[in-house]
Amino acid sequence: MTKLKILLDGIYFGEGPRWRDGYLWLSDFYAHEVLKVDPIGNRSHVATVSGQPSGLGWLPDGSLLIVSMKDRKLLQLADGTLSEYADMSSIATWHCNDMVVSGNGRAYVGNFGYDHYSEQEEKTANLVRVDLDRSVHLADSGLKFPNGSIITPDGKTLVVGETRGNRLTAWDIASDGTLLNRRIWADLGKNFPDGICLDEEGAIWVADPRLKETIRVKQGGEVTHRISTNDYGSFACMLGGEDRKTLYICTAPGSGPNAAETAKGRIEYCRVDIPGTGLP
Repeated sequence: MTKLKILLDGIYFGEGPRWRDGYLWLSDFYAHEVLKVDPIGNRSHVATVSGQPSGLGWLPDGSLLIVSMKDRKLLQLADGTLSEYADMSSIATWHCNDMVVSGNGRAYVGNFGYDHYSEQEEKTANLVRVDLDRSVHLADSGLKFPNGSIITPDGKTLVVGETRGNRLTAWDIASDGTLLNRRIWADLGKNFPDGICLDEEGAIWVADPRLKETIRVKQGGEVTHRISTNDYGSFACMLGGEDRKTLYICTAPGSGPNAAETAKGRIEYCRVDIPGTGLP
C-alpha cells in the first residue's frame, strides 16, 4: 500500500493544484487565497479572491487566470494586479470550479450546474469556453457537474471529469477552440471524479472524495493503481516535482460549508513511476 506523506497542513480546502516554475500552486477556497508551495512545504501568498478561488491556469503572456467561484468570473493576475478578465455568469448556471487553459490561451471552465446543497432535483451544467479576446462561449451542455480537466500534450483533446456522471468525457479540440466528437473516455463505475491530471503514458489520475482514494485510469476504464487517502477525501491531484513524478493530492475531511470552520485540509504526496504531462 502506498503511504502518503504530508507536504502542507493547516489549509481549509485545497483545489486546482498546478505545477509551475518549481512550485505547487493551488487555491484554498475557504481561505479566499491562492498560494504556492515549494517542494519542502514553504508556502507563499499569491492572491486574495473574495469570491472563492478555484481553477488556475496561465495565459501565453505568463499572467495567471483564476476562477472566482461564487460570482462566476475569471480573474487575471498580471504584474501583481488582480482584475476581472471575463464574466461567465450568462452561461455558468451556478458556482464555477475547475478549469484548464490551453497553450494558445483558451480557458475551459466547469461549474456545479445547480446548488446541490439546497436543490434536490439534479440539473445538468454547461461547459464554458473563454477565448484569448475574452469572449465567452458555450463549449458544450448537458454535463453532470463538469469538474477537473486536462488537455493532451498535442493540444488536440480535452478530457473533463463529470463528477455526478461517474465518468471522464473527451472531445476533439478544433483549431478555433470548438469541441467536437464528444465521447466517454472512461466509465468510472462507483468512482466520483473531482480533480484530474495526465501522465506520459496517457493515463489519468483521478481524485475521488467519496471513496477517499486517488486512482490511475487508462482510456476505456481500466484502473491500474489505487491510493487511499484514509479518513480524508481526495479532492484534486497534480503530478509535479522536478521530474514530474511526485503526485500531490489535495485532501480534506469534507468540502461543504463546515470545511470553512477549521483549517484541517492538507497537501499530501507520494512518488510514482510515470511523469506528468499535458495541461494543466
